[in-house]
Amino acid sequence: MTSLIATSAEDPLVLADQLRRALDGGPALGLGMLGEQPDAVPDGTAVVIGTSGSTGIPKRVVLSGEALRAGAEATAERVGSGRWLLALPGGYVAGLQVLVRSILAGTEPVVLSGAFSPLAFAEATLRNLRTARDDALFTSLVPAQVASLLDAIGEPGVRAALQAYRAILVGGQALPEVLRERAADAGAPLVRTYGSTETSGGCVYDGIPLETVSVHGVDGELRIAGPMLADGYLDDPVLTGRMFERDEHGIRWYRTGDLGIVENGVVRVHGRADNVIVSGGINVSLDRVENVVRRIPGLTSAVVVGVEDDRWGEASVIVAVRGEALRRSESEQLEHAREAVAAEIGKHARPARLVLVDELATLPSGKPDRDAIGSLAAQLR
Repeated sequence: MTSLIATSAEDPLVLADQLRRALDGGPALGLGMLGEQPDAVPDGTAVVIGTSGSTGIPKRVVLSGEALRAGAEATAERVGSGRWLLALPGGYVAGLQVLVRSILAGTEPVVLSGAFSPLAFAEATLRNLRTARDDALFTSLVPAQVASLLDAIGEPGVRAALQAYRAILVGGQALPEVLRERAADAGAPLVRTYGSTETSGGCVYDGIPLETVSVHGVDGELRIAGPMLADGYLDDPVLTGRMFERDEHGIRWYRTGDLGIVENGVVRVHGRADNVIVSGGINVSLDRVENVVRRIPGLTSAVVVGVEDDRWGEASVIVAVRGEALRRSESEQLEHAREAVAAEIGKHARPARLVLVDELATLPSGKPDRDAIGSLAAQLR
């Protein structure tokens, strides 16, 4: 057994030193751990990450040093190696992997301190450029951060900062096509990533699995195999057995819980299997509705949640930040969204309401807090 030490991850550089030791067989790190914590974990464990995602029950994901290295090495093989900017919390897998990649590259990451803002990103990128010498620059962001940078593209240094990177990995949630197009126009080299804590972070880039990764669909659910898979969930063999299965060839697969398909080697994610409502007796994927809604100017960061409905049983509600380049009235914007959803999915999937808020609730990881947003939408009837 390996000893486990809990860490707050408040100082990323301290975390990087602890992580370096953990990867070399030292004490494992416990990040985001809630409740009772064990003194020891299985041998080979480097990190245990407590996570519940944007919805769901808390889990404690066990990641070995081998898995973290495999994920970082596969990323380097795909996009290259160099100096990283840490703009995400180090206690979550996307931020943690920035530290792992830096360790393997033999570089020290530049840390964006304080709250994220376009100016802070530009200044941190400039510091990175000063120390990088001939190293290529990389960073990892969530879509909300990309949106704020693109909205501030005219501010001093922001466009140049976006163009300074060889690759900007974007994950945590689906990247709206409108944002991707705006980023391309600005010269920002975005790379869409798909993965989870259980896969040591993103392992599918722009729809193509990394070289050591296999993805296939079983009954519409995406499953992933590769050396970066987690060992399972700490002290929960039942959940581990349900989410990680071996096939007839002995290959271990992670059941993602995501709906999708693999066509000609390209992974297409349709949304969470459990993010579905039944409206008027018909199943409606809120992720599919959200993907359509986010293509509409002014709603590119919107979140679609389900609420109880007296007529239909359940209905979908769009929750968006007010003032995001809206040129229509609230009712016109809702009607535009309803027409777009009806055209692509069907009339049964049309959102019932549009709720405008000053700010969307988010988790520390930067993902939308769908539980909090859903509760707000339910209250504002």
